Amino acid sequence: MIPLRNARRFFYKACRQPGYAFRVFLRRTAAFAGYLLRNGRSAYPEAITLFLTHRCNLRCRMCGQWGDSGVTKRRSGRYIREYLPFEELKEVIDGISSFRPNITLFGGEPLLHRDCVEIIRYIHKKNMHCLMITNGSLLEGVAAELVEAGLDELNVSLDGKGALHDEVRGMPGLYGKIINGLRRVRRFRERKNSRTPLINLQCTISGHNYRHLEQMTGAAREAGADSLTFHNLVFMAGDLMARQREIDRLLNCSSENWEGFVSDPCIDPDVLYATIEKIRKGRNGLPVDFYPDFSLDELRRYYREPSGGCSGRCMSPWMAAYIFPDGELRPCLNLDYSMGNVRKEGFSVLWNNDRAVKFRRILKKNGIFPVCIRCTELYRY
Repeated sequence: MIPLRNARRFFYKACRQPGYAFRVFLRRTAAFAGYLLRNGRSAYPEAITLFLTHRCNLRCRMCGQWGDSGVTKRRSGRYIREYLPFEELKEVIDGISSFRPNITLFGGEPLLHRDCVEIIRYIHKKNMHCLMITNGSLLEGVAAELVEAGLDELNVSLDGKGALHDEVRGMPGLYGKIINGLRRVRRFRERKNSRTPLINLQCTISGHNYRHLEQMTGAAREAGADSLTFHNLVFMAGDLMARQREIDRLLNCSSENWEGFVSDPCIDPDVLYATIEKIRKGRNGLPVDFYPDFSLDELRRYYREPSGGCSGRCMSPWMAAYIFPDGELRPCLNLDYSMGNVRKEGFSVLWNNDRAVKFRRILKKNGIFPVCIRCTELYRY
């Protein structure tokens, strides 16, 4: 459902996109009923992420894929180059269009997929809500096409102004490229007399920028953004990987992708909270959110107890699904557990097959797995 801590975010989104919000509410209600009553089976998901490519042109320091401790850079070249061609993705989109999930395009960097704009255009043609998560480095060249293609939301990663962002993301001059790209999107949006794509800036809080978060509101105004969200860092202690091995054996899968998030956050939660409160009280000129939205005590536990933190339950595999560049359908972004491959069977066949049901039953019995304690999905549903 909608956790109380997310009510404000959901209310704001409902005001901007009432039809979208209503569909989300109905879908989550059905999935919640499935969680309670259907013994591992679920209604069709609210959201599907198309993981378009593993490739990325940046080396963001805190990234679990390509960052300082990222796991993708250990993979083979063949693995990294894997992708679903447009014609195959069209078949996938056709197969899911009957229940109209919200589609997120993700990567790596999704704009490195040669047919990314055509994919957006086809999703729009099928009357599905489409959001893209991008590092923003390539926006200048495709701004007009993204607006014309019908993209609903553009989520762009930005961690500070100028040199700070460039240093965190590993590309000199990147901040200027992003600002210019977003201004172009805004300009083409106005020419078309369109409200979309909504421009949402996403700032990952890290040890590199947490003392300088106030500058982000100025960056958001400079970019012409519609909203700004600060995301608490996803990290964990190494001992959680050892505790996860029993679950991996039970599921016959690997949690290796979570190794990219084993790190020391290097964040003083008291300093961070003081900065958050200052931003909350400021006149920011646009909606600003913090996710997860923690109290001071919660923030202290989050950053000072790397092997502890969240308890409770994960409902994401009843609500969301991930399709990877090789066609594997997964219930989790960072476990390699597969429900099957969309190149061989349709999504509707895979969604409640034996492997999907097995995963949900084991997860429900455990509540969460050891490596899950800071996964953002725990706070979404």
